[in-house]
Amino acid sequence: MDFNYVEDFENGIIIKNVRNFELAHIFECGQCFRWHREENGNYIGVSFGKVIEVEKKGEDVILYNTSQQDFKEIWAEYFDLYRDYNEIKNILSKDPVLKKAIEFGEGIRLLKQDPFELIVSFIISANNRIPMIQRAIKNISEKWGEPLEYKNKIYYSFPKIDKLKEATLEELASCGTGFRNKYIKDTVSKIYYNGTKTKENYDEKYDINWIKDQEDEVCHKELQKFMGIGPKVSDCIMLFSMQKYSAFPVDVWVKRAMNYFYLAPDVSLKKIRDFGISKFGKLSGFAQQYLFYYVRENNIKL
Repeated sequence: MDFNYVEDFENGIIIKNVRNFELAHIFECGQCFRWHREENGNYIGVSFGKVIEVEKKGEDVILYNTSQQDFKEIWAEYFDLYRDYNEIKNILSKDPVLKKAIEFGEGIRLLKQDPFELIVSFIISANNRIPMIQRAIKNISEKWGEPLEYKNKIYYSFPKIDKLKEATLEELASCGTGFRNKYIKDTVSKIYYNGTKTKENYDEKYDINWIKDQEDEVCHKELQKFMGIGPKVSDCIMLFSMQKYSAFPVDVWVKRAMNYFYLAPDVSLKKIRDFGISKFGKLSGFAQQYLFYYVRENNIKL
C-alpha cells in the first residue's frame, strides 16, 4: 500500500504520506485524456461520473470535491493506491535502461479506468494527436454525457452506453472523430446489444466483462474483434482499464525506445511487442509506461 491514512476536510480528503505519486508523471504518460493541468499545477479530471481536483502538497495528496466514501469506492482503486510501486521498481531497475527511466518518471501510477470509456477513447486515439483526441472526447461527453458542476464551471461525464448508441455517424463525425465514427458506431452497438443479454443477441465475444476476465493474450485477441481496435489499441485498453499488466502497447515512442535501447531499427511492431513481454513478463505494462514517458519527455531520437 502506497499511503498511510486518509483525513477529511471541508471540501475533500487528504491522503497522507503518499509514495510514488507525481501528478505530471501520472496524467502526462499517455494513459488518460480527461485530466487537465490548472495554472496552479493541480489537475482537474472527470472519471466514473465524478469531477475531482488533485493537488500534491509535500508527501500528501489532496483530492477536492470528494469524500472518504468515494475514496474507498472509487479513487483508492482508480489511483492503484493499494499497490506497492517500490516493489515493481526494484524488480524492473535490474535492467539499467529501465533504472534510468524509472528514476525520471518515478511518480507514474497505472490508473484503473472504465473499460467502455477506454474502448471508445482509444479507438479515437488511432493515428491521432492528443489535443485532437481530448477535443473529440470532450465533445462526445458534452453532447451525450451528464453535466457536473465544480467551481462554477460545467464538466461532463463520459456518456452511458444507452445514450451513446443513439449517436448517428454524422453526429459522431461532428465531434471530431473523423473516419473513426463508423468504428465507434459499430463497436458501441455491439457492446450495447450484447449487454442486454437476451438469448437472441448475446455473444460473449462482445461482452467486455467476459473479455476482461480472460487470460491476457486471449483478452488481447478478443478486443481486436471490435472495429477500430488493432494490437496497440487493444494493449492500451487492457493495460489502462482491464488490469492486464503483461500488455505492452507499441506506439511511435515505445518503438523508438525499443529500437534505441534494445533492438535493431527494422524490427516489426509485433516482434517489439513480443520482445517486451518476453523481457519484462507480468510487469511489461509498467515497463512500457516508464519507457514511454522517459523517451517522449527527453525527445530521444534514433
